Amino acid sequence: MADTETQREAVLDAIENVADRIEAEKEYLTDLDSAIGDADHGANMSRGFRAVAEKTADADDGEVADLVKTVGVTLISEVGGASGPLYGGSIMSASAELSEGITAETSVAFAEAYLDKVQERGKAEIGAKTMVDALTPAVHTYKKSIEQDDLPPLTALAKAVDAAERGVRFTVPIKARKGRASYLDWRSVGHQDPGATSTLFIVEELLATAEEYLEGDVDVDAASPDVPEEEPTPEDD
Repeated sequence: MADTETQREAVLDAIENVADRIEAEKEYLTDLDSAIGDADHGANMSRGFRAVAEKTADADDGEVADLVKTVGVTLISEVGGASGPLYGGSIMSASAELSEGITAETSVAFAEAYLDKVQERGKAEIGAKTMVDALTPAVHTYKKSIEQDDLPPLTALAKAVDAAERGVRFTVPIKARKGRASYLDWRSVGHQDPGATSTLFIVEELLATAEEYLEGDVDVDAASPDVPEEEPTPEDD
């Protein structure tokens, strides 16, 4: 990407876009969480990202990594329940990967570090009906698109969004194995996971912001012509 000032501007735009999107989808996220959770995911996420937008609104100097770290710290303090540490703590930790600014390489490192921390904190794997079901395919697709397929970051991010969408759909027919939703056992089947959904919204807004700053194609499919398109299957009980 461009110079530090432009990168900082892009991050601030992304923060505002995510905050606006989560606010717009707050009731929808609440409805999803009402079916299998505490019915607070929408309100918690909206409050957290609005606080982030307010906290960073006047950030006109400093390093990009510090700005992203502020996002994480603010989410930890403002988002209730498990979401604060999962989203905020993981962002805060992964922000160190952006110490040299935002490049294709550092963005992959950030995404991988974020996924690793989310899994470490949430103790969840693919098939547990959590945000990991959307985040994992998004990160893996982004990494492959950059490092193996040599695609421009914007195109890679578009593929990541497509992969996250597939992950969200995958959560609907499976049984929850983590979090409050797991208490419902088989009654959790047929419901879309709210954490996976909010993760998708965030990645979609990152893509929308990136379109303003990067060149590349966005109308793409995450499926690789060289790898069979298969959905992961959770372990049998």
